[in-house]
Amino acid sequence: MVTIWWGVLGLLLGGYFALAGYDYGVGMLLPALSRDEAGQRRVLGAVGPFFLANEVWLIAAVGVLFGAFPHLEGRVFAGAYVLVVLLLLGLVTFTAAVQLRSRHPEGNRRAWTFAITAGALVTAVSWGLFLGNLVRGLPLDAGGRPVDDILALFNPYAVLWGLGFVALFCLQGLIFLAVRGPAEIAGRVRRLARSFLLPAGVFLAGATIWGAFSVSGGSWAALAVVAVAFAAYFVVLFGLNRPQSALPAVMLLSACPALLVGVLRFPVVLSSGTGYQLTVDQAATTPDMAAVIGWFAAPTLLVLVIVQWLTWRAHRRPIDEKSLLHF
Repeated sequence: MVTIWWGVLGLLLGGYFALAGYDYGVGMLLPALSRDEAGQRRVLGAVGPFFLANEVWLIAAVGVLFGAFPHLEGRVFAGAYVLVVLLLLGLVTFTAAVQLRSRHPEGNRRAWTFAITAGALVTAVSWGLFLGNLVRGLPLDAGGRPVDDILALFNPYAVLWGLGFVALFCLQGLIFLAVRGPAEIAGRVRRLARSFLLPAGVFLAGATIWGAFSVSGGSWAALAVVAVAFAAYFVVLFGLNRPQSALPAVMLLSACPALLVGVLRFPVVLSSGTGYQLTVDQAATTPDMAAVIGWFAAPTLLVLVIVQWLTWRAHRRPIDEKSLLHF
């Protein structure tokens, strides 16, 4: 049962990165995609129908983490509290700015546009730093307590992940816009997408090679996830002119880092460079509490998947001048 709950958590986090990644990518590139107000509204309108539904995957994942793995939640948030605070600041700024930007048609929106871009950038970098540290090992002492050195969270390997997530989410956002974005920016989207292919590939190769020499205790499942990530990247690389095919591939590519963290040392789910390890059984809640959560998790997950699918079906066509703009 504990392994099943770990798989549910991985599914929710993978779904979040696969879907919300293009939100952050579009947000980071908003000023570069269109200079005029009408164009920027149509760019945001492309992600508008999916925006809140994409964020729900993260809320569901955090709920499972708190409910099913309370001991893991405490260690992770304590060991990376600086990154968690940065992540929350980025998420709140980005989400609020997207929704408030168009509230007053007569107002100056440049400050909101800046907040969208900055919030998306901080969110992407924070997620990369956070997952990079989980792969390398959180800076915890032998007893699982956080060390006093905050700068340890910003080690070179984690910084590579932070920069890599910026490139990855930007690439994902551009391919999404190639499918659903307004026609007037199609040429700009294609040019920008080609420019982000190399940085995303460098991140994928660099994190893999560096991790192979610096991370110990990796599993065969981790190798499988890395292989899937490279396969998805090559589908994007050679299928960029067919965005309908490239979009599922880049979404899968964005989900792979979260999946990698989940299977890297399984059944160990948290480790540090000092030798501290937390297994999935040690991180889990009591069987009675897991059973109670199960009554709510299964129908909630089913509803989440159905609503996401129906939302995409209803808004699968590219946006144009006649489209309803949510933001």
